[in-house]
Amino acid sequence: MRGTSGASLAAARERFEPVLRDAGDAGLTLGEQLFAVVDALDSSGALRRTLSDPSTPGEDKAAVVARVLAGGFDGRVVDLVAGLARSRWSAEADLADAVERLGVDAVLAAAEARGALESVEDELFRVTRALAGAREAREALSDASSDPRRRAALVDALLAGKADAVTVVLARRATTALRGRRFVAALTEIGEVVAERRKRLVASVTSAVVLTQAQTDRLGALLERAYGRPVQLNVSVDPSVLGGLRIQVGADVVDSTVLSRLADARRRLAG
Repeated sequence: MRGTSGASLAAARERFEPVLRDAGDAGLTLGEQLFAVVDALDSSGALRRTLSDPSTPGEDKAAVVARVLAGGFDGRVVDLVAGLARSRWSAEADLADAVERLGVDAVLAAAEARGALESVEDELFRVTRALAGAREAREALSDASSDPRRRAALVDALLAGKADAVTVVLARRATTALRGRRFVAALTEIGEVVAERRKRLVASVTSAVVLTQAQTDRLGALLERAYGRPVQLNVSVDPSVLGGLRIQVGADVVDSTVLSRLADARRRLAG
């Protein structure tokens, strides 16, 4: 999210962080309520247009929020969404996207408050890695035409007794509210938010073989020196790459796999 919408979201996140620090474990409830607001915005074009219309006075839009969320919603959520309604958005859909991002922040802040954020990050990555070779499960979790409750039940079966409550909430959300995304892609985005909260970059590494701890440590040290900040390594094994490593940090991709070199050689020969 860039431009006006990006600035509005950044300002809202800055205002919300002190609230989340004070909320502690209650951030989980705030996050789930924000997800409910996203669902309301996604299901009502009229509400989205009203709350994102730049020609409508901010206080009028805030009053709409107060009426819609009256009863059942935490006052902190009402205040946050009212502030978002007063802000300016480049596109109508950006408002719902911003509320969703703040909902993720709130849920993660609950884990952070009890020192579980690193565990949640690891669990989210392990879920995506476990699904790498399970095409049918990935398709089922990303099938927007199926009953969301069935998809949520699949997540519950996958994580039952194996994951933090925050991980379960986020994984259930990723499959029940796909919002045009694939399940694994949605979890990957959340993983990037976790890394940001931990002030770390995420390096997605694909290797033909399992890396030793020494190799992982060396690679992490090299990337940290290159980027000047801590780096979280998410390592996946894919024998089809034949050899070497594929490393992605944000938009930067370093591909030294044998498969990549062969493809490059073919391109040069064809040219």
